[in-house]
Amino acid sequence: MYPAYQAMSDWLWPMRTMARLSIPLLDDPHVARRGGRAARQASAACRLIELAEVTHRRPPWRIDTVDVGGEAVPVLDEAVMSTPFATLRRFRRVAAAALPRVLLVAPMSGHFATLLRDTVRTLLADHEVFVTDWHNMRDVPLAAGRFGLDEYTQHLIDFLAHLGVGVHVVAVCQPCVAALAAVALMAEDGHRATPASLALMAGPIDCRISPTEVNRLATSRPIRWFEDNLVSHVPMRYRGAGRRVYPGFMQLAAFMSMNRERHLNAFADYYHHLVDEAFDKAEPTRVFYEEYMAVADLPAEFYLETVRLVFQEFALARGELHVRGRRVDPAAIRRTALVTIEGERDDICSVGQTLAAQDLTPGLRPWMRTHYVQAGVGHYGVFSGRRWQSQIYPVLRNVIHVSG
Repeated sequence: MYPAYQAMSDWLWPMRTMARLSIPLLDDPHVARRGGRAARQASAACRLIELAEVTHRRPPWRIDTVDVGGEAVPVLDEAVMSTPFATLRRFRRVAAAALPRVLLVAPMSGHFATLLRDTVRTLLADHEVFVTDWHNMRDVPLAAGRFGLDEYTQHLIDFLAHLGVGVHVVAVCQPCVAALAAVALMAEDGHRATPASLALMAGPIDCRISPTEVNRLATSRPIRWFEDNLVSHVPMRYRGAGRRVYPGFMQLAAFMSMNRERHLNAFADYYHHLVDEAFDKAEPTRVFYEEYMAVADLPAEFYLETVRLVFQEFALARGELHVRGRRVDPAAIRRTALVTIEGERDDICSVGQTLAAQDLTPGLRPWMRTHYVQAGVGHYGVFSGRRWQSQIYPVLRNVIHVSG
């Protein structure tokens, strides 16, 4: 599977290179003026070919400043801890007073952590933000060892231990299970770095509730089918040669197939906007797909264990999830405020699946619990976009600041 994909990518390389090199020529004022609409069509076609390319490099974060009270404040971006599998990045405002610290746990789901760029930018207005910047597994040598759900959870514990007392955790989508497990284990151990609050946003805590198409797909076949048909080996030309992975391009194909017509229409509109010189309308599409088409391979162990334990066996919700031999007991959480956030129109993680975390943590007092459902938003609207910024974020900010 992976060699076939790589062969196709290599075969298309000359066309993509020619398209990329042709854009400056076609956009030259003299050529554009003489060529008229035909030149604009050719330029738009080249830009469409460029935008449709699947890449395997993390896009830049592009968070140089943040708006604070109408003023653009510079932002520093630095790595504070690193393992073969992830880099813990810190974003902080220059010359800012001490602010609440937030660990933003990004999903390992075929895209890079930069998919949470809007989440980070919004949080920066009132917080110092740390992000789990997961590496592309095709660049991780086999010598680094395995990386499964246990290792993912241990990474969160290690990152929190490094950051120390008083950190707030915000987990988005898939890592909600690992984040809840990590906090439960730390609470049970009386760990000094157990976070002050835990926000679970659109995460699959209990996929038995209102199953989505994604949930039904996961339970439609035995785990052996996923291993035999969706796991491949990294080709020899990359640093992670030989590592078993669930390729990012497979995940991208699965996501796009769920909304095939919408994506086709978006690319068609992008082309016509460029031809008509409606660049302000084309720009949001370009920004979105530059991020969306950048994919990262998942380690096979993590992918298969997530499918089996989270989506097929519902292990956490049934009290049967174990991390390195230890049973995870969310009831041990007593001093970490919990907020669960869902989107009314979420077709990936439906309403109720994240709320289930509230029932799993009976040790929390009522005033330490918050649940919020945002009307009118789908999955991505929970952590990006206008409603995230104006309606969801204030709820989250209030919990963090009260818990601090």
